[in-house]
Amino acid sequence: MAHPAQIGFQDAASPLMEELLHFHDHALMIVFLISTLVLYIIIAMVTAKFTDKLILDSQEIEIIWTILPAVILILIALPSLRILYLMDEINNPQLTVKAIGHQWYWSYEYTDYKDLGFDSYMLPTQDLTPGQFRLLEADHRMVIPTGAPVRALISAEDVLHSWAVPALGVKVDAVPGRLNQATFTANRPGVYYGQCSEICGANHSFMPIVVEAVPLKHFESWAVSLAEDA
Repeated sequence: MAHPAQIGFQDAASPLMEELLHFHDHALMIVFLISTLVLYIIIAMVTAKFTDKLILDSQEIEIIWTILPAVILILIALPSLRILYLMDEINNPQLTVKAIGHQWYWSYEYTDYKDLGFDSYMLPTQDLTPGQFRLLEADHRMVIPTGAPVRALISAEDVLHSWAVPALGVKVDAVPGRLNQATFTANRPGVYYGQCSEICGANHSFMPIVVEAVPLKHFESWAVSLAEDA
């Protein structure tokens, strides 16, 4: 698993994030080719010692530099629109979790279970154990089963927040009085970190998001034990 503080994208842990990474590479390659072509033309024009009056008026060049950008935009727009539709597609979720942003912590409610919910606060530095990340670890993790479509309902209690987990390809604004939703599927077991991505006040950087994906049987045992404790 990628380090949550690394420069660049984290390793994809959901099909949606894999699609986003592929689109990033696709767009980056197009930008690289355009930059290379422009740099070559600049160097060629600066270093050339000859002049050609046809360069000042050429219908062929004008047609090329009109059509080529349109083709490039289409090559970028089509996969981008496809991913946008995939991000909004919510089909038969097997689990629904409601995440509510507060100043400055998150609370989670498992709407498919009775009385299953908890608050999630950042662990203080002095309470961290070896292997845990400072400013990213929470006292209660949002636990989900692997391989199951999860619908997240996101809202806020007080001010604007943003529920974001980069490895899962999720980033949804939490707006007071409004219920936004997103869907994701964790491909493999693991712990995935995120943070509030909206500047929400003095302790904005102290409300981490921790999602733990476990096999279904472990998730059921966790849900039963948590419900009994409540």
